[in-house]
Amino acid sequence: MDKLVRAMTTDGMVQAVAISSRALTERARQIHTTLPVATAALGRALAAASMMGNALKDSGASLTLQIKGDGPLGTVLAVSDNLGNVRGYVQQPHVDLPLRTDGKLDVGGAVGHTGTLTVIKDLNMKEPYVGSVALLGGEIAEDLAAYFVESEQIPTACALGVLVDRNQSVKAAGGYIIQLLPGAGEDVIAKVEGGVMAAGPVTGLLAEEDDPETLLRRVLSDFEVEILETSPVEYRCYCSRERVERALISLGAEELEKILEEQGGCELTCQFCDTIHRFSGEELNDLLEKIRRSEKK
Repeated sequence: MDKLVRAMTTDGMVQAVAISSRALTERARQIHTTLPVATAALGRALAAASMMGNALKDSGASLTLQIKGDGPLGTVLAVSDNLGNVRGYVQQPHVDLPLRTDGKLDVGGAVGHTGTLTVIKDLNMKEPYVGSVALLGGEIAEDLAAYFVESEQIPTACALGVLVDRNQSVKAAGGYIIQLLPGAGEDVIAKVEGGVMAAGPVTGLLAEEDDPETLLRRVLSDFEVEILETSPVEYRCYCSRERVERALISLGAEELEKILEEQGGCELTCQFCDTIHRFSGEELNDLLEKIRRSEKK
């Protein structure tokens, strides 16, 4: 069971969140049949979006993390609800790249070293909040830390990792986001940095023990840590036939008539869960009738 924990140091100087997301990353891999480097990139994005989405709290709020680099993967997208349940996709899931010289998956090369990382927070207001930063290297965690500093002015340490097994399944996945609160001095920064360095790569820690609380306590070993909440999270898609119908209706009568004429029906595949929603000519005619009736009112 994947879960996410929120914590704060008892001195009130540091807030932190960590996630273990092996199962939801494996679910995404199975849906999108991603190859290892795409699994790693998508898994990192899903973990980050989950941690950030869970911070929103407003019911119905959502967070979208979009990474558009100049690498072969194309766009990497992850969307979280306010509980931290996520869904996502990578534009080119079957990209295969040689390992880096250190034997690790080349996520930076696959995402690209130039491009943008964009965060969209939909808080049920008129306009969503949109923040965007240039990619630093495409490894995602460093890019996200830069986003927090540039867009939200919060000094942040971020680590994300996905360990892919020999059979291409996900062995471990997750990460953490540690943020300094106002008033944190150089000594606090030094303790956080020291803890991050001493703890080592996040995948090693999660492979050892698949528990986000243990992960946070290891990284923040120089602090007294208070766990504020623990939440279960999962890969969750919100697509439904009703939603697809609404999307078709929103195209308008003219566009639907064109689809009917050219194709006699249509098939729409959800980008997030690959469910195929099929509509026969008869069903499209019914939707057309609905549009015409509403236009007459």
